Amino acid sequence: MMLRLTLIAAALLAQSALAQAQAAKDGVPLMKPPLAAPAAPAAPKAAAAEAFQTIKWEALVPADWDPFKEFKGLDMQAMQDGDPRANEMLKRMREVWDSAPVNTAMVGQAVRLPGFVVPLEEGKDGMKEFLLVPYFGACIHSPPPPANQIVHVLPRSPAKGVRSMDPVWISGVLRSVKTDSYMGAAGYRIEAVSVAPYSEKAR
Repeated sequence: MMLRLTLIAAALLAQSALAQAQAAKDGVPLMKPPLAAPAAPAAPKAAAAEAFQTIKWEALVPADWDPFKEFKGLDMQAMQDGDPRANEMLKRMREVWDSAPVNTAMVGQAVRLPGFVVPLEEGKDGMKEFLLVPYFGACIHSPPPPANQIVHVLPRSPAKGVRSMDPVWISGVLRSVKTDSYMGAAGYRIEAVSVAPYSEKAR
């Protein structure tokens, strides 16, 4: 029987690989959104929708960052539940992911990105604040992905009709702002000029 420790660690380590494996596919499957084209130069916040270029989630990760570097070669099967070494390893793993570096080349870019909604603040007028994550269940049904795979979204006006884990498109200028929330640590922030229901149709 697989140890609880192994399951937790495996879930953390597998998330990034799952997101990257989806990059070659078109459309948004149930578990992960699509990964699309390169980002465009920076644009004013009030720019038309056409000025925002669709990007891939993998574009948010620095090319030289390896989220598994410190944990390669670990034999988690040899660790028992309650083992201080195992607990320390899991704690360190979470620290590494929560402090994951952003891709500075993307900062200031006007982007359009698909993802799933993790609510942070809702009101009678709609969703006022949320996290955007690359696959279904992140931060809610499974541990948060690395910080460079979480975007803190502040809609220009409350997003109406948006619920937890809804797939949406967001458009705005990408900023490097660290946000620590009870649902996860985000490495990016977008003050979204648009939050739209996800559609596979080309715009």
